Amino acid sequence: MLTLSGMQLGFGLLLGEMLMGESAVVLDTHLSASASALSDRLFETRGLSIELAAPLSAEDMVVQAMDDASPTKWHLAHTSWFFETFVLTPYLTGYPLFDEAFNYCFNSYYEHQGPRQPRPKRGLLTRPSLDRVLAYRQHVDLALAQLLAVQTNAPPDLIRRLEIGIQHEQQHQELMLTDILALFAANPLRPAYRSAQPRSVPAPCEPPRWIDFAGGVYPIGHDGKGFAWDNEAPRHDVLLRPFRLADRLVTNREWLAFVADGGYETATLWLSDGWAAIMRENWHAPLYWESRDGEWFEMSLEGLQPLSLDAPVAHVSYYEADAFARWSGKRLPTEFEWEVAAATAPKQGIFLGTAALRPMPAKAEPNGLLRQMFGDVWEWTQSAYLPYPGYRAPKGALGEYNGKFMVGQHVLRGGSCVTPQDHVRPSYRNFFYPHQRWQFLGLRLASEAA
Repeated sequence: MLTLSGMQLGFGLLLGEMLMGESAVVLDTHLSASASALSDRLFETRGLSIELAAPLSAEDMVVQAMDDASPTKWHLAHTSWFFETFVLTPYLTGYPLFDEAFNYCFNSYYEHQGPRQPRPKRGLLTRPSLDRVLAYRQHVDLALAQLLAVQTNAPPDLIRRLEIGIQHEQQHQELMLTDILALFAANPLRPAYRSAQPRSVPAPCEPPRWIDFAGGVYPIGHDGKGFAWDNEAPRHDVLLRPFRLADRLVTNREWLAFVADGGYETATLWLSDGWAAIMRENWHAPLYWESRDGEWFEMSLEGLQPLSLDAPVAHVSYYEADAFARWSGKRLPTEFEWEVAAATAPKQGIFLGTAALRPMPAKAEPNGLLRQMFGDVWEWTQSAYLPYPGYRAPKGALGEYNGKFMVGQHVLRGGSCVTPQDHVRPSYRNFFYPHQRWQFLGLRLASEAA
């Protein structure tokens, strides 16, 4: 596992501290780090956002590839707006707003904060200019430094909000990368965000092994130790029947077999909404796959690259994952099965950040351990994203972070190749709509016990 300070990529970007998607509100704020360490993390994170944007042109940073994505310039401004709105305005006496219009431009979905630019039209915000957005970030950073300089005994709520702000910006750093990939994939020139890195080509991976888990009553949810989001609580018991999980993720090679066998043309493999989606969107393969002269390629942040057959498949929707599982004679795990299994798995993800190819599967563990539970792709589960028994959304604007999205989405577990070590835990719940696939989304097969 690599941390932010230890993960140096070839083009000078540090990508170890990132998180997929905007998730929730902090549940437990018992921080082991000192206030000084929190300040270091804050400004390290703020600086990383600028580094991530450095390879881009001004034109790159204003365009929006699709409704789900946002321009890089918007991400840079929104993360500053978050600190201004939820930290500086309530806690720094006399703090001067940089621009009152920015609340409309850079609010994401907080109804408490008033009207805002519609998400699908963020790419129309050619003004404010990039220079003004960068000046906004500097204004906010100077104010944050001033705030921390006068805080000898910071109140718990301020510490909590600073931690949320750091986590929130890390989430947007990963969103920046996935949105840049969506943008460059839509460009006919297929530009690269970074230069390709040399990699060895391993032998084909072994067939998956099946790991058995006993049925019974298991505790689910965050145990209250350290940082977590509100959707990971309350901790509660669930009853599980005996089940099995594949010890590794589904690979591109296996997905190619699904494609070759007519997986995208066989209606009986698909949920009704999924079949409608592939008919409407003309899906024939995972997002970013391209077939050229009989050879498959995959668009990545390193440009268009030959498909790595034994890397985990990525950029597939819930509908596709469900259809593949049905074609395989298996199913997707529930989120509870996944969490119980993950408690026994080593956290050995590679966290390659902007790598063109996901980490290759390791050889099977002789002791039957699960592999690739963390650090390759987010793993679809068959579980609808719903509140745990007894869940109550926090009050106020920050309470909008999570609870109001608990409808129509599915839970993903594990963390992708851009998820940091300190965000990886068995109880973490990511969530997306079943048609979405621009993030690093993959799958692991499950079945009933033999």
